[in-house]
Amino acid sequence: MERSAALLLVLALVKISCCCLDPPAAYRFTGAVCRLTYPAAAVLNEKTTEVIQAAFQHAKYPSVEGQRSIGFGTVKYGFHNLEIHNLSIGKSEFELKENEGIGISISNVSAAFKGTINYGYGSWLLDLKQSVDFEVESQIDLVINPKLYCGKGKVAADTSDCYLTFHKLKLLLQGDREPGWLKRMFTDIVTFTVKLVVKSQICKEINNVANILADFIQEQAEQFLSDGDIGVDISVTSSPIIKSNYIESYHKGLVIYNNTKSELTTSIFNPSQLTENRMLYFWFSDGLLDPLMAAVHHDGRFIRNISGTELMDLFQTELSSARPELLNKWLSSEGPMLIARSVSVPHLWTTTEGTSVRTVAGVELLLNSQDMPTLYFETDVTVVANASYAEKKLILKANAERISITNISTSEGPTEMEENLRSYLQEAVEKMGIPKVISYLEPELTALMDEQGLNLFDVINPEVLPQDGYVIVRLDFGFPQHLLVEFLKRTLN
Repeated sequence: MERSAALLLVLALVKISCCCLDPPAAYRFTGAVCRLTYPAAAVLNEKTTEVIQAAFQHAKYPSVEGQRSIGFGTVKYGFHNLEIHNLSIGKSEFELKENEGIGISISNVSAAFKGTINYGYGSWLLDLKQSVDFEVESQIDLVINPKLYCGKGKVAADTSDCYLTFHKLKLLLQGDREPGWLKRMFTDIVTFTVKLVVKSQICKEINNVANILADFIQEQAEQFLSDGDIGVDISVTSSPIIKSNYIESYHKGLVIYNNTKSELTTSIFNPSQLTENRMLYFWFSDGLLDPLMAAVHHDGRFIRNISGTELMDLFQTELSSARPELLNKWLSSEGPMLIARSVSVPHLWTTTEGTSVRTVAGVELLLNSQDMPTLYFETDVTVVANASYAEKKLILKANAERISITNISTSEGPTEMEENLRSYLQEAVEKMGIPKVISYLEPELTALMDEQGLNLFDVINPEVLPQDGYVIVRLDFGFPQHLLVEFLKRTLN
């Protein structure tokens, strides 16, 4: 009994800890992987200055009060309403530091900080209280060394290793560029305070913006992989790893349907399965794709009604088998409609030949909106499909690997022509049914991906590479300006 309790405790701890494991230990719980190579990071770095600019603009600069003894009296001062103006940023450089983090250097940050000084000077001889607006012109270099880690199941960023170097700090009081006694008195106080406040708040805001960005990217990915009641849990299984040539993150890839979640404990991922010659890589396990196919089936999406001209055109397809007279009779009747649906949970697996799907489909032919079908049969089908993406459209090529026809029933009852009908239907499924299903899937899946925003990306020469037990998608891309705009809107609001 004690051993059973201990085993349950160990299993529970494994279940909990598998959210954030060391990368090698996390591989078996990983259903999806993203590898971003150095060239991709260079493209994204082109807009780093805009993100840093958002951090400067979004930072809240607190009021500061203090006092200093001068001569025979004390100066009390307060800095209020500090704001940033005329911000410009020079260039950004980055480095991927293996097993450490990312080095980012931002040079030539030029900004004016404006605010109000309330001050008072008190002594036995004089009591002075005054308020004056001030402006500090600055020239700053910024160095950030972000570390990526696993936080609450998501990729999180730690940018506490943050340094600001001030190359210029020039104090202007009420626009007066000539030095005076007040300016000389406050120069040291103001410049010291501005340095302290700006460094503290900018580094704090950069950390905030970095984590908003990390959450934003993961949210976009989750939305892209979700539709209706179907979603994918892409929580990370480990902290991302950083090599000199790429950043790689590991995700659970568990399918969520009606608040139930699939399981994955036998992933075969290994970093050697991915290369570094393209900008972006996605790795998907069969342990993700197979439950996803099952969820689509349970959601009732694999069903299609065909009637009218579309049905007549479908049966114009030339086959080597002669169409049985009984079928001709039904098709020439009033209002024939064909309904096809999956009646068993599809099973998916991947090899180097392509992605194989096996399912049993039920097909019924109804006449003039009858409740009972004139013809019903089931077909056990296995197809091997290969996918590609070009000109913002999904392209599917599918070949039948196995087809069998079962459970034939007709309104006429058993007939001598049943075997001829079976032979005809088997060829019809291969040469009419499967191409028809593909003709539906291509535009509908393309529309679904467009709805999730894929068409807004500049996707360059994408490749879909089926392997044994997983699929690799690799591509190059242009900078996703629409995402930056959306992110900046969210951040600045």
